[in-house]
Amino acid sequence: MIAIIKYNAGNFTSVKNAVERLGVEYIISDKKEEILEADKVIFPGVGEAGTAMKYLKERKLDVLIKNLKQPVLGICLGLQLMCKHSEEGDTKCLGIFDTEVRKFPDIKIVPHTGWNNFTSVKGNLFEKIKTTNDVYFVHSYYADICQNTIAVCDYIKPFSAAIQKNNFFATQFHPEKSADVGEQILRNFIQFT
Repeated sequence: MIAIIKYNAGNFTSVKNAVERLGVEYIISDKKEEILEADKVIFPGVGEAGTAMKYLKERKLDVLIKNLKQPVLGICLGLQLMCKHSEEGDTKCLGIFDTEVRKFPDIKIVPHTGWNNFTSVKGNLFEKIKTTNDVYFVHSYYADICQNTIAVCDYIKPFSAAIQKNNFFATQFHPEKSADVGEQILRNFIQFT
């Protein structure tokens, strides 16, 4: 069973629909016991970092998420909140990944919205995925490339499209909105982690 973490910055409907299409049992929850009992956890997110972190701290979900032992997949804001700090609201985040989240400079249109491909991918999360495959992004902030980066995309500058450390995986793009490629990535998360 997959637990989709419920908080005030989640894109639950699209994630729920994607998991349903894969035929996987799931719950949407903010209850510690239910999340701990799940085989895998998805930490989605759409919204603003400071507000989201405040909500997580008030419910002690920040401590829970950092200490999960099962595979965890952060999506979009979920990835950013798993980093150590975000320029958005000068927010201290969960610190799972030792990297900064920065705002794109206003050289091009921000937010980075739409389809983009990778410049590199590696690891089981990207089994059967090529750098030429497109995925769907909507974000104004990005995580710097770091030692845990497993996929890179380029928009204005290269950034971490996906990060992994131990049982924690995260994508800046939305696999649940990325058609067949995103479905394959979600399937990889379910099968290979």
